[in-house]
Amino acid sequence: MDGNGRWAEARGLPRAAGHRRGVEAVREAVRAAGEFGISYLTLFAFSSENWSRPAEEVRDLMGLLKLFIRRDLAELHREGVQVRVIGARENLAPDIRSLLEEAENLTRDNTRMTVVIAFNYGARDEVARAVRRIAEKVASGDVSIESLGPETLDEHLDTAGIPDPDLIIRTSGELRLSNFLLWQAAYSEFAFLTCLWPDFDRKAFREALDDYGTRERRFGGLSRDIAS
Repeated sequence: MDGNGRWAEARGLPRAAGHRRGVEAVREAVRAAGEFGISYLTLFAFSSENWSRPAEEVRDLMGLLKLFIRRDLAELHREGVQVRVIGARENLAPDIRSLLEEAENLTRDNTRMTVVIAFNYGARDEVARAVRRIAEKVASGDVSIESLGPETLDEHLDTAGIPDPDLIIRTSGELRLSNFLLWQAAYSEFAFLTCLWPDFDRKAFREALDDYGTRERRFGGLSRDIAS
């Protein structure tokens, strides 16, 4: 979800205004995903690299996260949405950790849709943490080296139990993944949109899905025409 700051600057507004408008776009995206029958929606809310931003902007982002959870959690729960959070939590402020855990615990049994919030998340860090956990199990004798395979890493990632993404949408014209779901995106389709995230709406979402629907996913195999 990229482009909040640029959206604000283009309008002569403080960056915080762009982030606030970005939260509205999140709300619209979650509602649209439910209408479109999407089972899993992952939102890259705050990366592990975002801590390098100015302290005032980080405080604003933390405040918006708190506001989103306090304002929207009850509605998500009523709508049968399960909230799951991925990313490192060890060094988060206690009030932030508590809010994230509250969101997960309240919605744990919901099954209509899962909204995954990537918070303090970085894919390289995720893989490194998973490898450490596996190494500890190998060292203790709980896991044998011979048994290790791709599925072993899958089971130790933050996204364990979550399907790999079919489609990854990035806004603001940037043409890179920026450390997002690197392992899980091995066979994902991509949509790189020029619109800034605050302008991402139901129409843009629908157009990205329609374009995705025209693609043939081969997962390393032959096309259907050649295979037949």
